[in-house]
Amino acid sequence: MDRKTVLVIDDEAHVRMLYAEELRAQGYDAADSDGTEDPLELVEKHNPALIILDIKLGALSGLDLLQIIRSRHATLPIILCTAYDSFRIDLKSIAADAYVVKSYDSKELMQKVRELLSK
Repeated sequence: MDRKTVLVIDDEAHVRMLYAEELRAQGYDAADSDGTEDPLELVEKHNPALIILDIKLGALSGLDLLQIIRSRHATLPIILCTAYDSFRIDLKSIAADAYVVKSYDSKELMQKVRELLSK
């Protein structure tokens, strides 16, 4: 059976590395981006089963990337993962399948990954 790939888009290298390690420990493959690449090209290149997306990125926000990805990949599970709980009420956030506030403990995030990929 092929391992499912999870794409992590976050501007912080240490966060991408931490999530990738956690995902691999959970039995997934991990690909990552700092958010500067075209999101549709990333999806085509890595064919992820799920995306973990930070909101605070560079020129485009994660909410902008979410809308771009959703325009072509309506059913691809996306988890918004941010240090800011306040974005939960942003109308653009409702397009995500889950919303997780970043923590030193990635247990909640990994649980959401498992839940969404088991559907």
